[in-house]
Amino acid sequence: MTDLLRPRRSVLYMPGANERALEKAKTIPADALILDLEDAVAPDAKVEARARVCAAAASKGYGRREVVLRINGLDTPWGNDDLAAASAAGPDAILVPKINRPEDIAEVEATMVAAGAPASTAIWAMLETPAGIFDARAIARSSTRLTVFVMGTNDIAKELHAEHVASRAPLQFALASCLLAVREAGKVILDGVFNDITDAEGFLAEAVQGRQFGFDGKTLIHPSQVEPCNDVFAPSEDELAHARKVIAAFDEAEAEGRGVVTVDGRMVENLHVDNARRALALAAAIEALAAP
Repeated sequence: MTDLLRPRRSVLYMPGANERALEKAKTIPADALILDLEDAVAPDAKVEARARVCAAAASKGYGRREVVLRINGLDTPWGNDDLAAASAAGPDAILVPKINRPEDIAEVEATMVAAGAPASTAIWAMLETPAGIFDARAIARSSTRLTVFVMGTNDIAKELHAEHVASRAPLQFALASCLLAVREAGKVILDGVFNDITDAEGFLAEAVQGRQFGFDGKTLIHPSQVEPCNDVFAPSEDELAHARKVIAAFDEAEAEGRGVVTVDGRMVENLHVDNARRALALAAAIEALAAP
């Protein structure tokens, strides 16, 4: 499975200071878990939480779920120690907040190497500042170890002095800019969080919007959001049936030397075949992730 096709439909933040939450995470059907040392941990609990999440990541007790440690910003009193400890723990990835420029990624990567991070530990970067969004293209191409981007939509709204509205119209330029930059670099990008855990309908609408925009998945703040998110970001049975039909029709036309292919009255081109194959590959990866 390539990193681009690894399922990341649902990526759930878990508070690093809460031992029960870290244990409960082993039973939640999220594709990935972010063990959080930043927003979810009070300043006086950050050192203790660091030891707890590093031990959790090193335990390899989360099955096939991808385990990511979010550290504090490198401009905080805890960031550099977080990064060194997380590197030694060897999680699947380390999520770094407030990446503003390519040099930030170079600094992170150098610290990881010095701290003995295994080659398998990737860098995930949060895009949540005007500087980071304007420089997203250069950041996305700055390192092969950098594989995934996470939109920090709450921080973007704060920086813009924008209101949180259902359409997310104030954020759409920032979201689209980052999507373009990340797709050009051939990497993965995750939508930001939905804040109201009591508004299931609003969450579902935003998740659908995120998939329509082109995100690979969504970051979440509550376990109740996981299963709806998994459904939204997975190919439906109808989509998979159509994908098989598209591939079969295209293969038949090629074998017969026909240059024009139609399926259900619509023209089929190479790009449609590529999309169909990607949908089938993603469905297979999701099935493999769920296998006992």
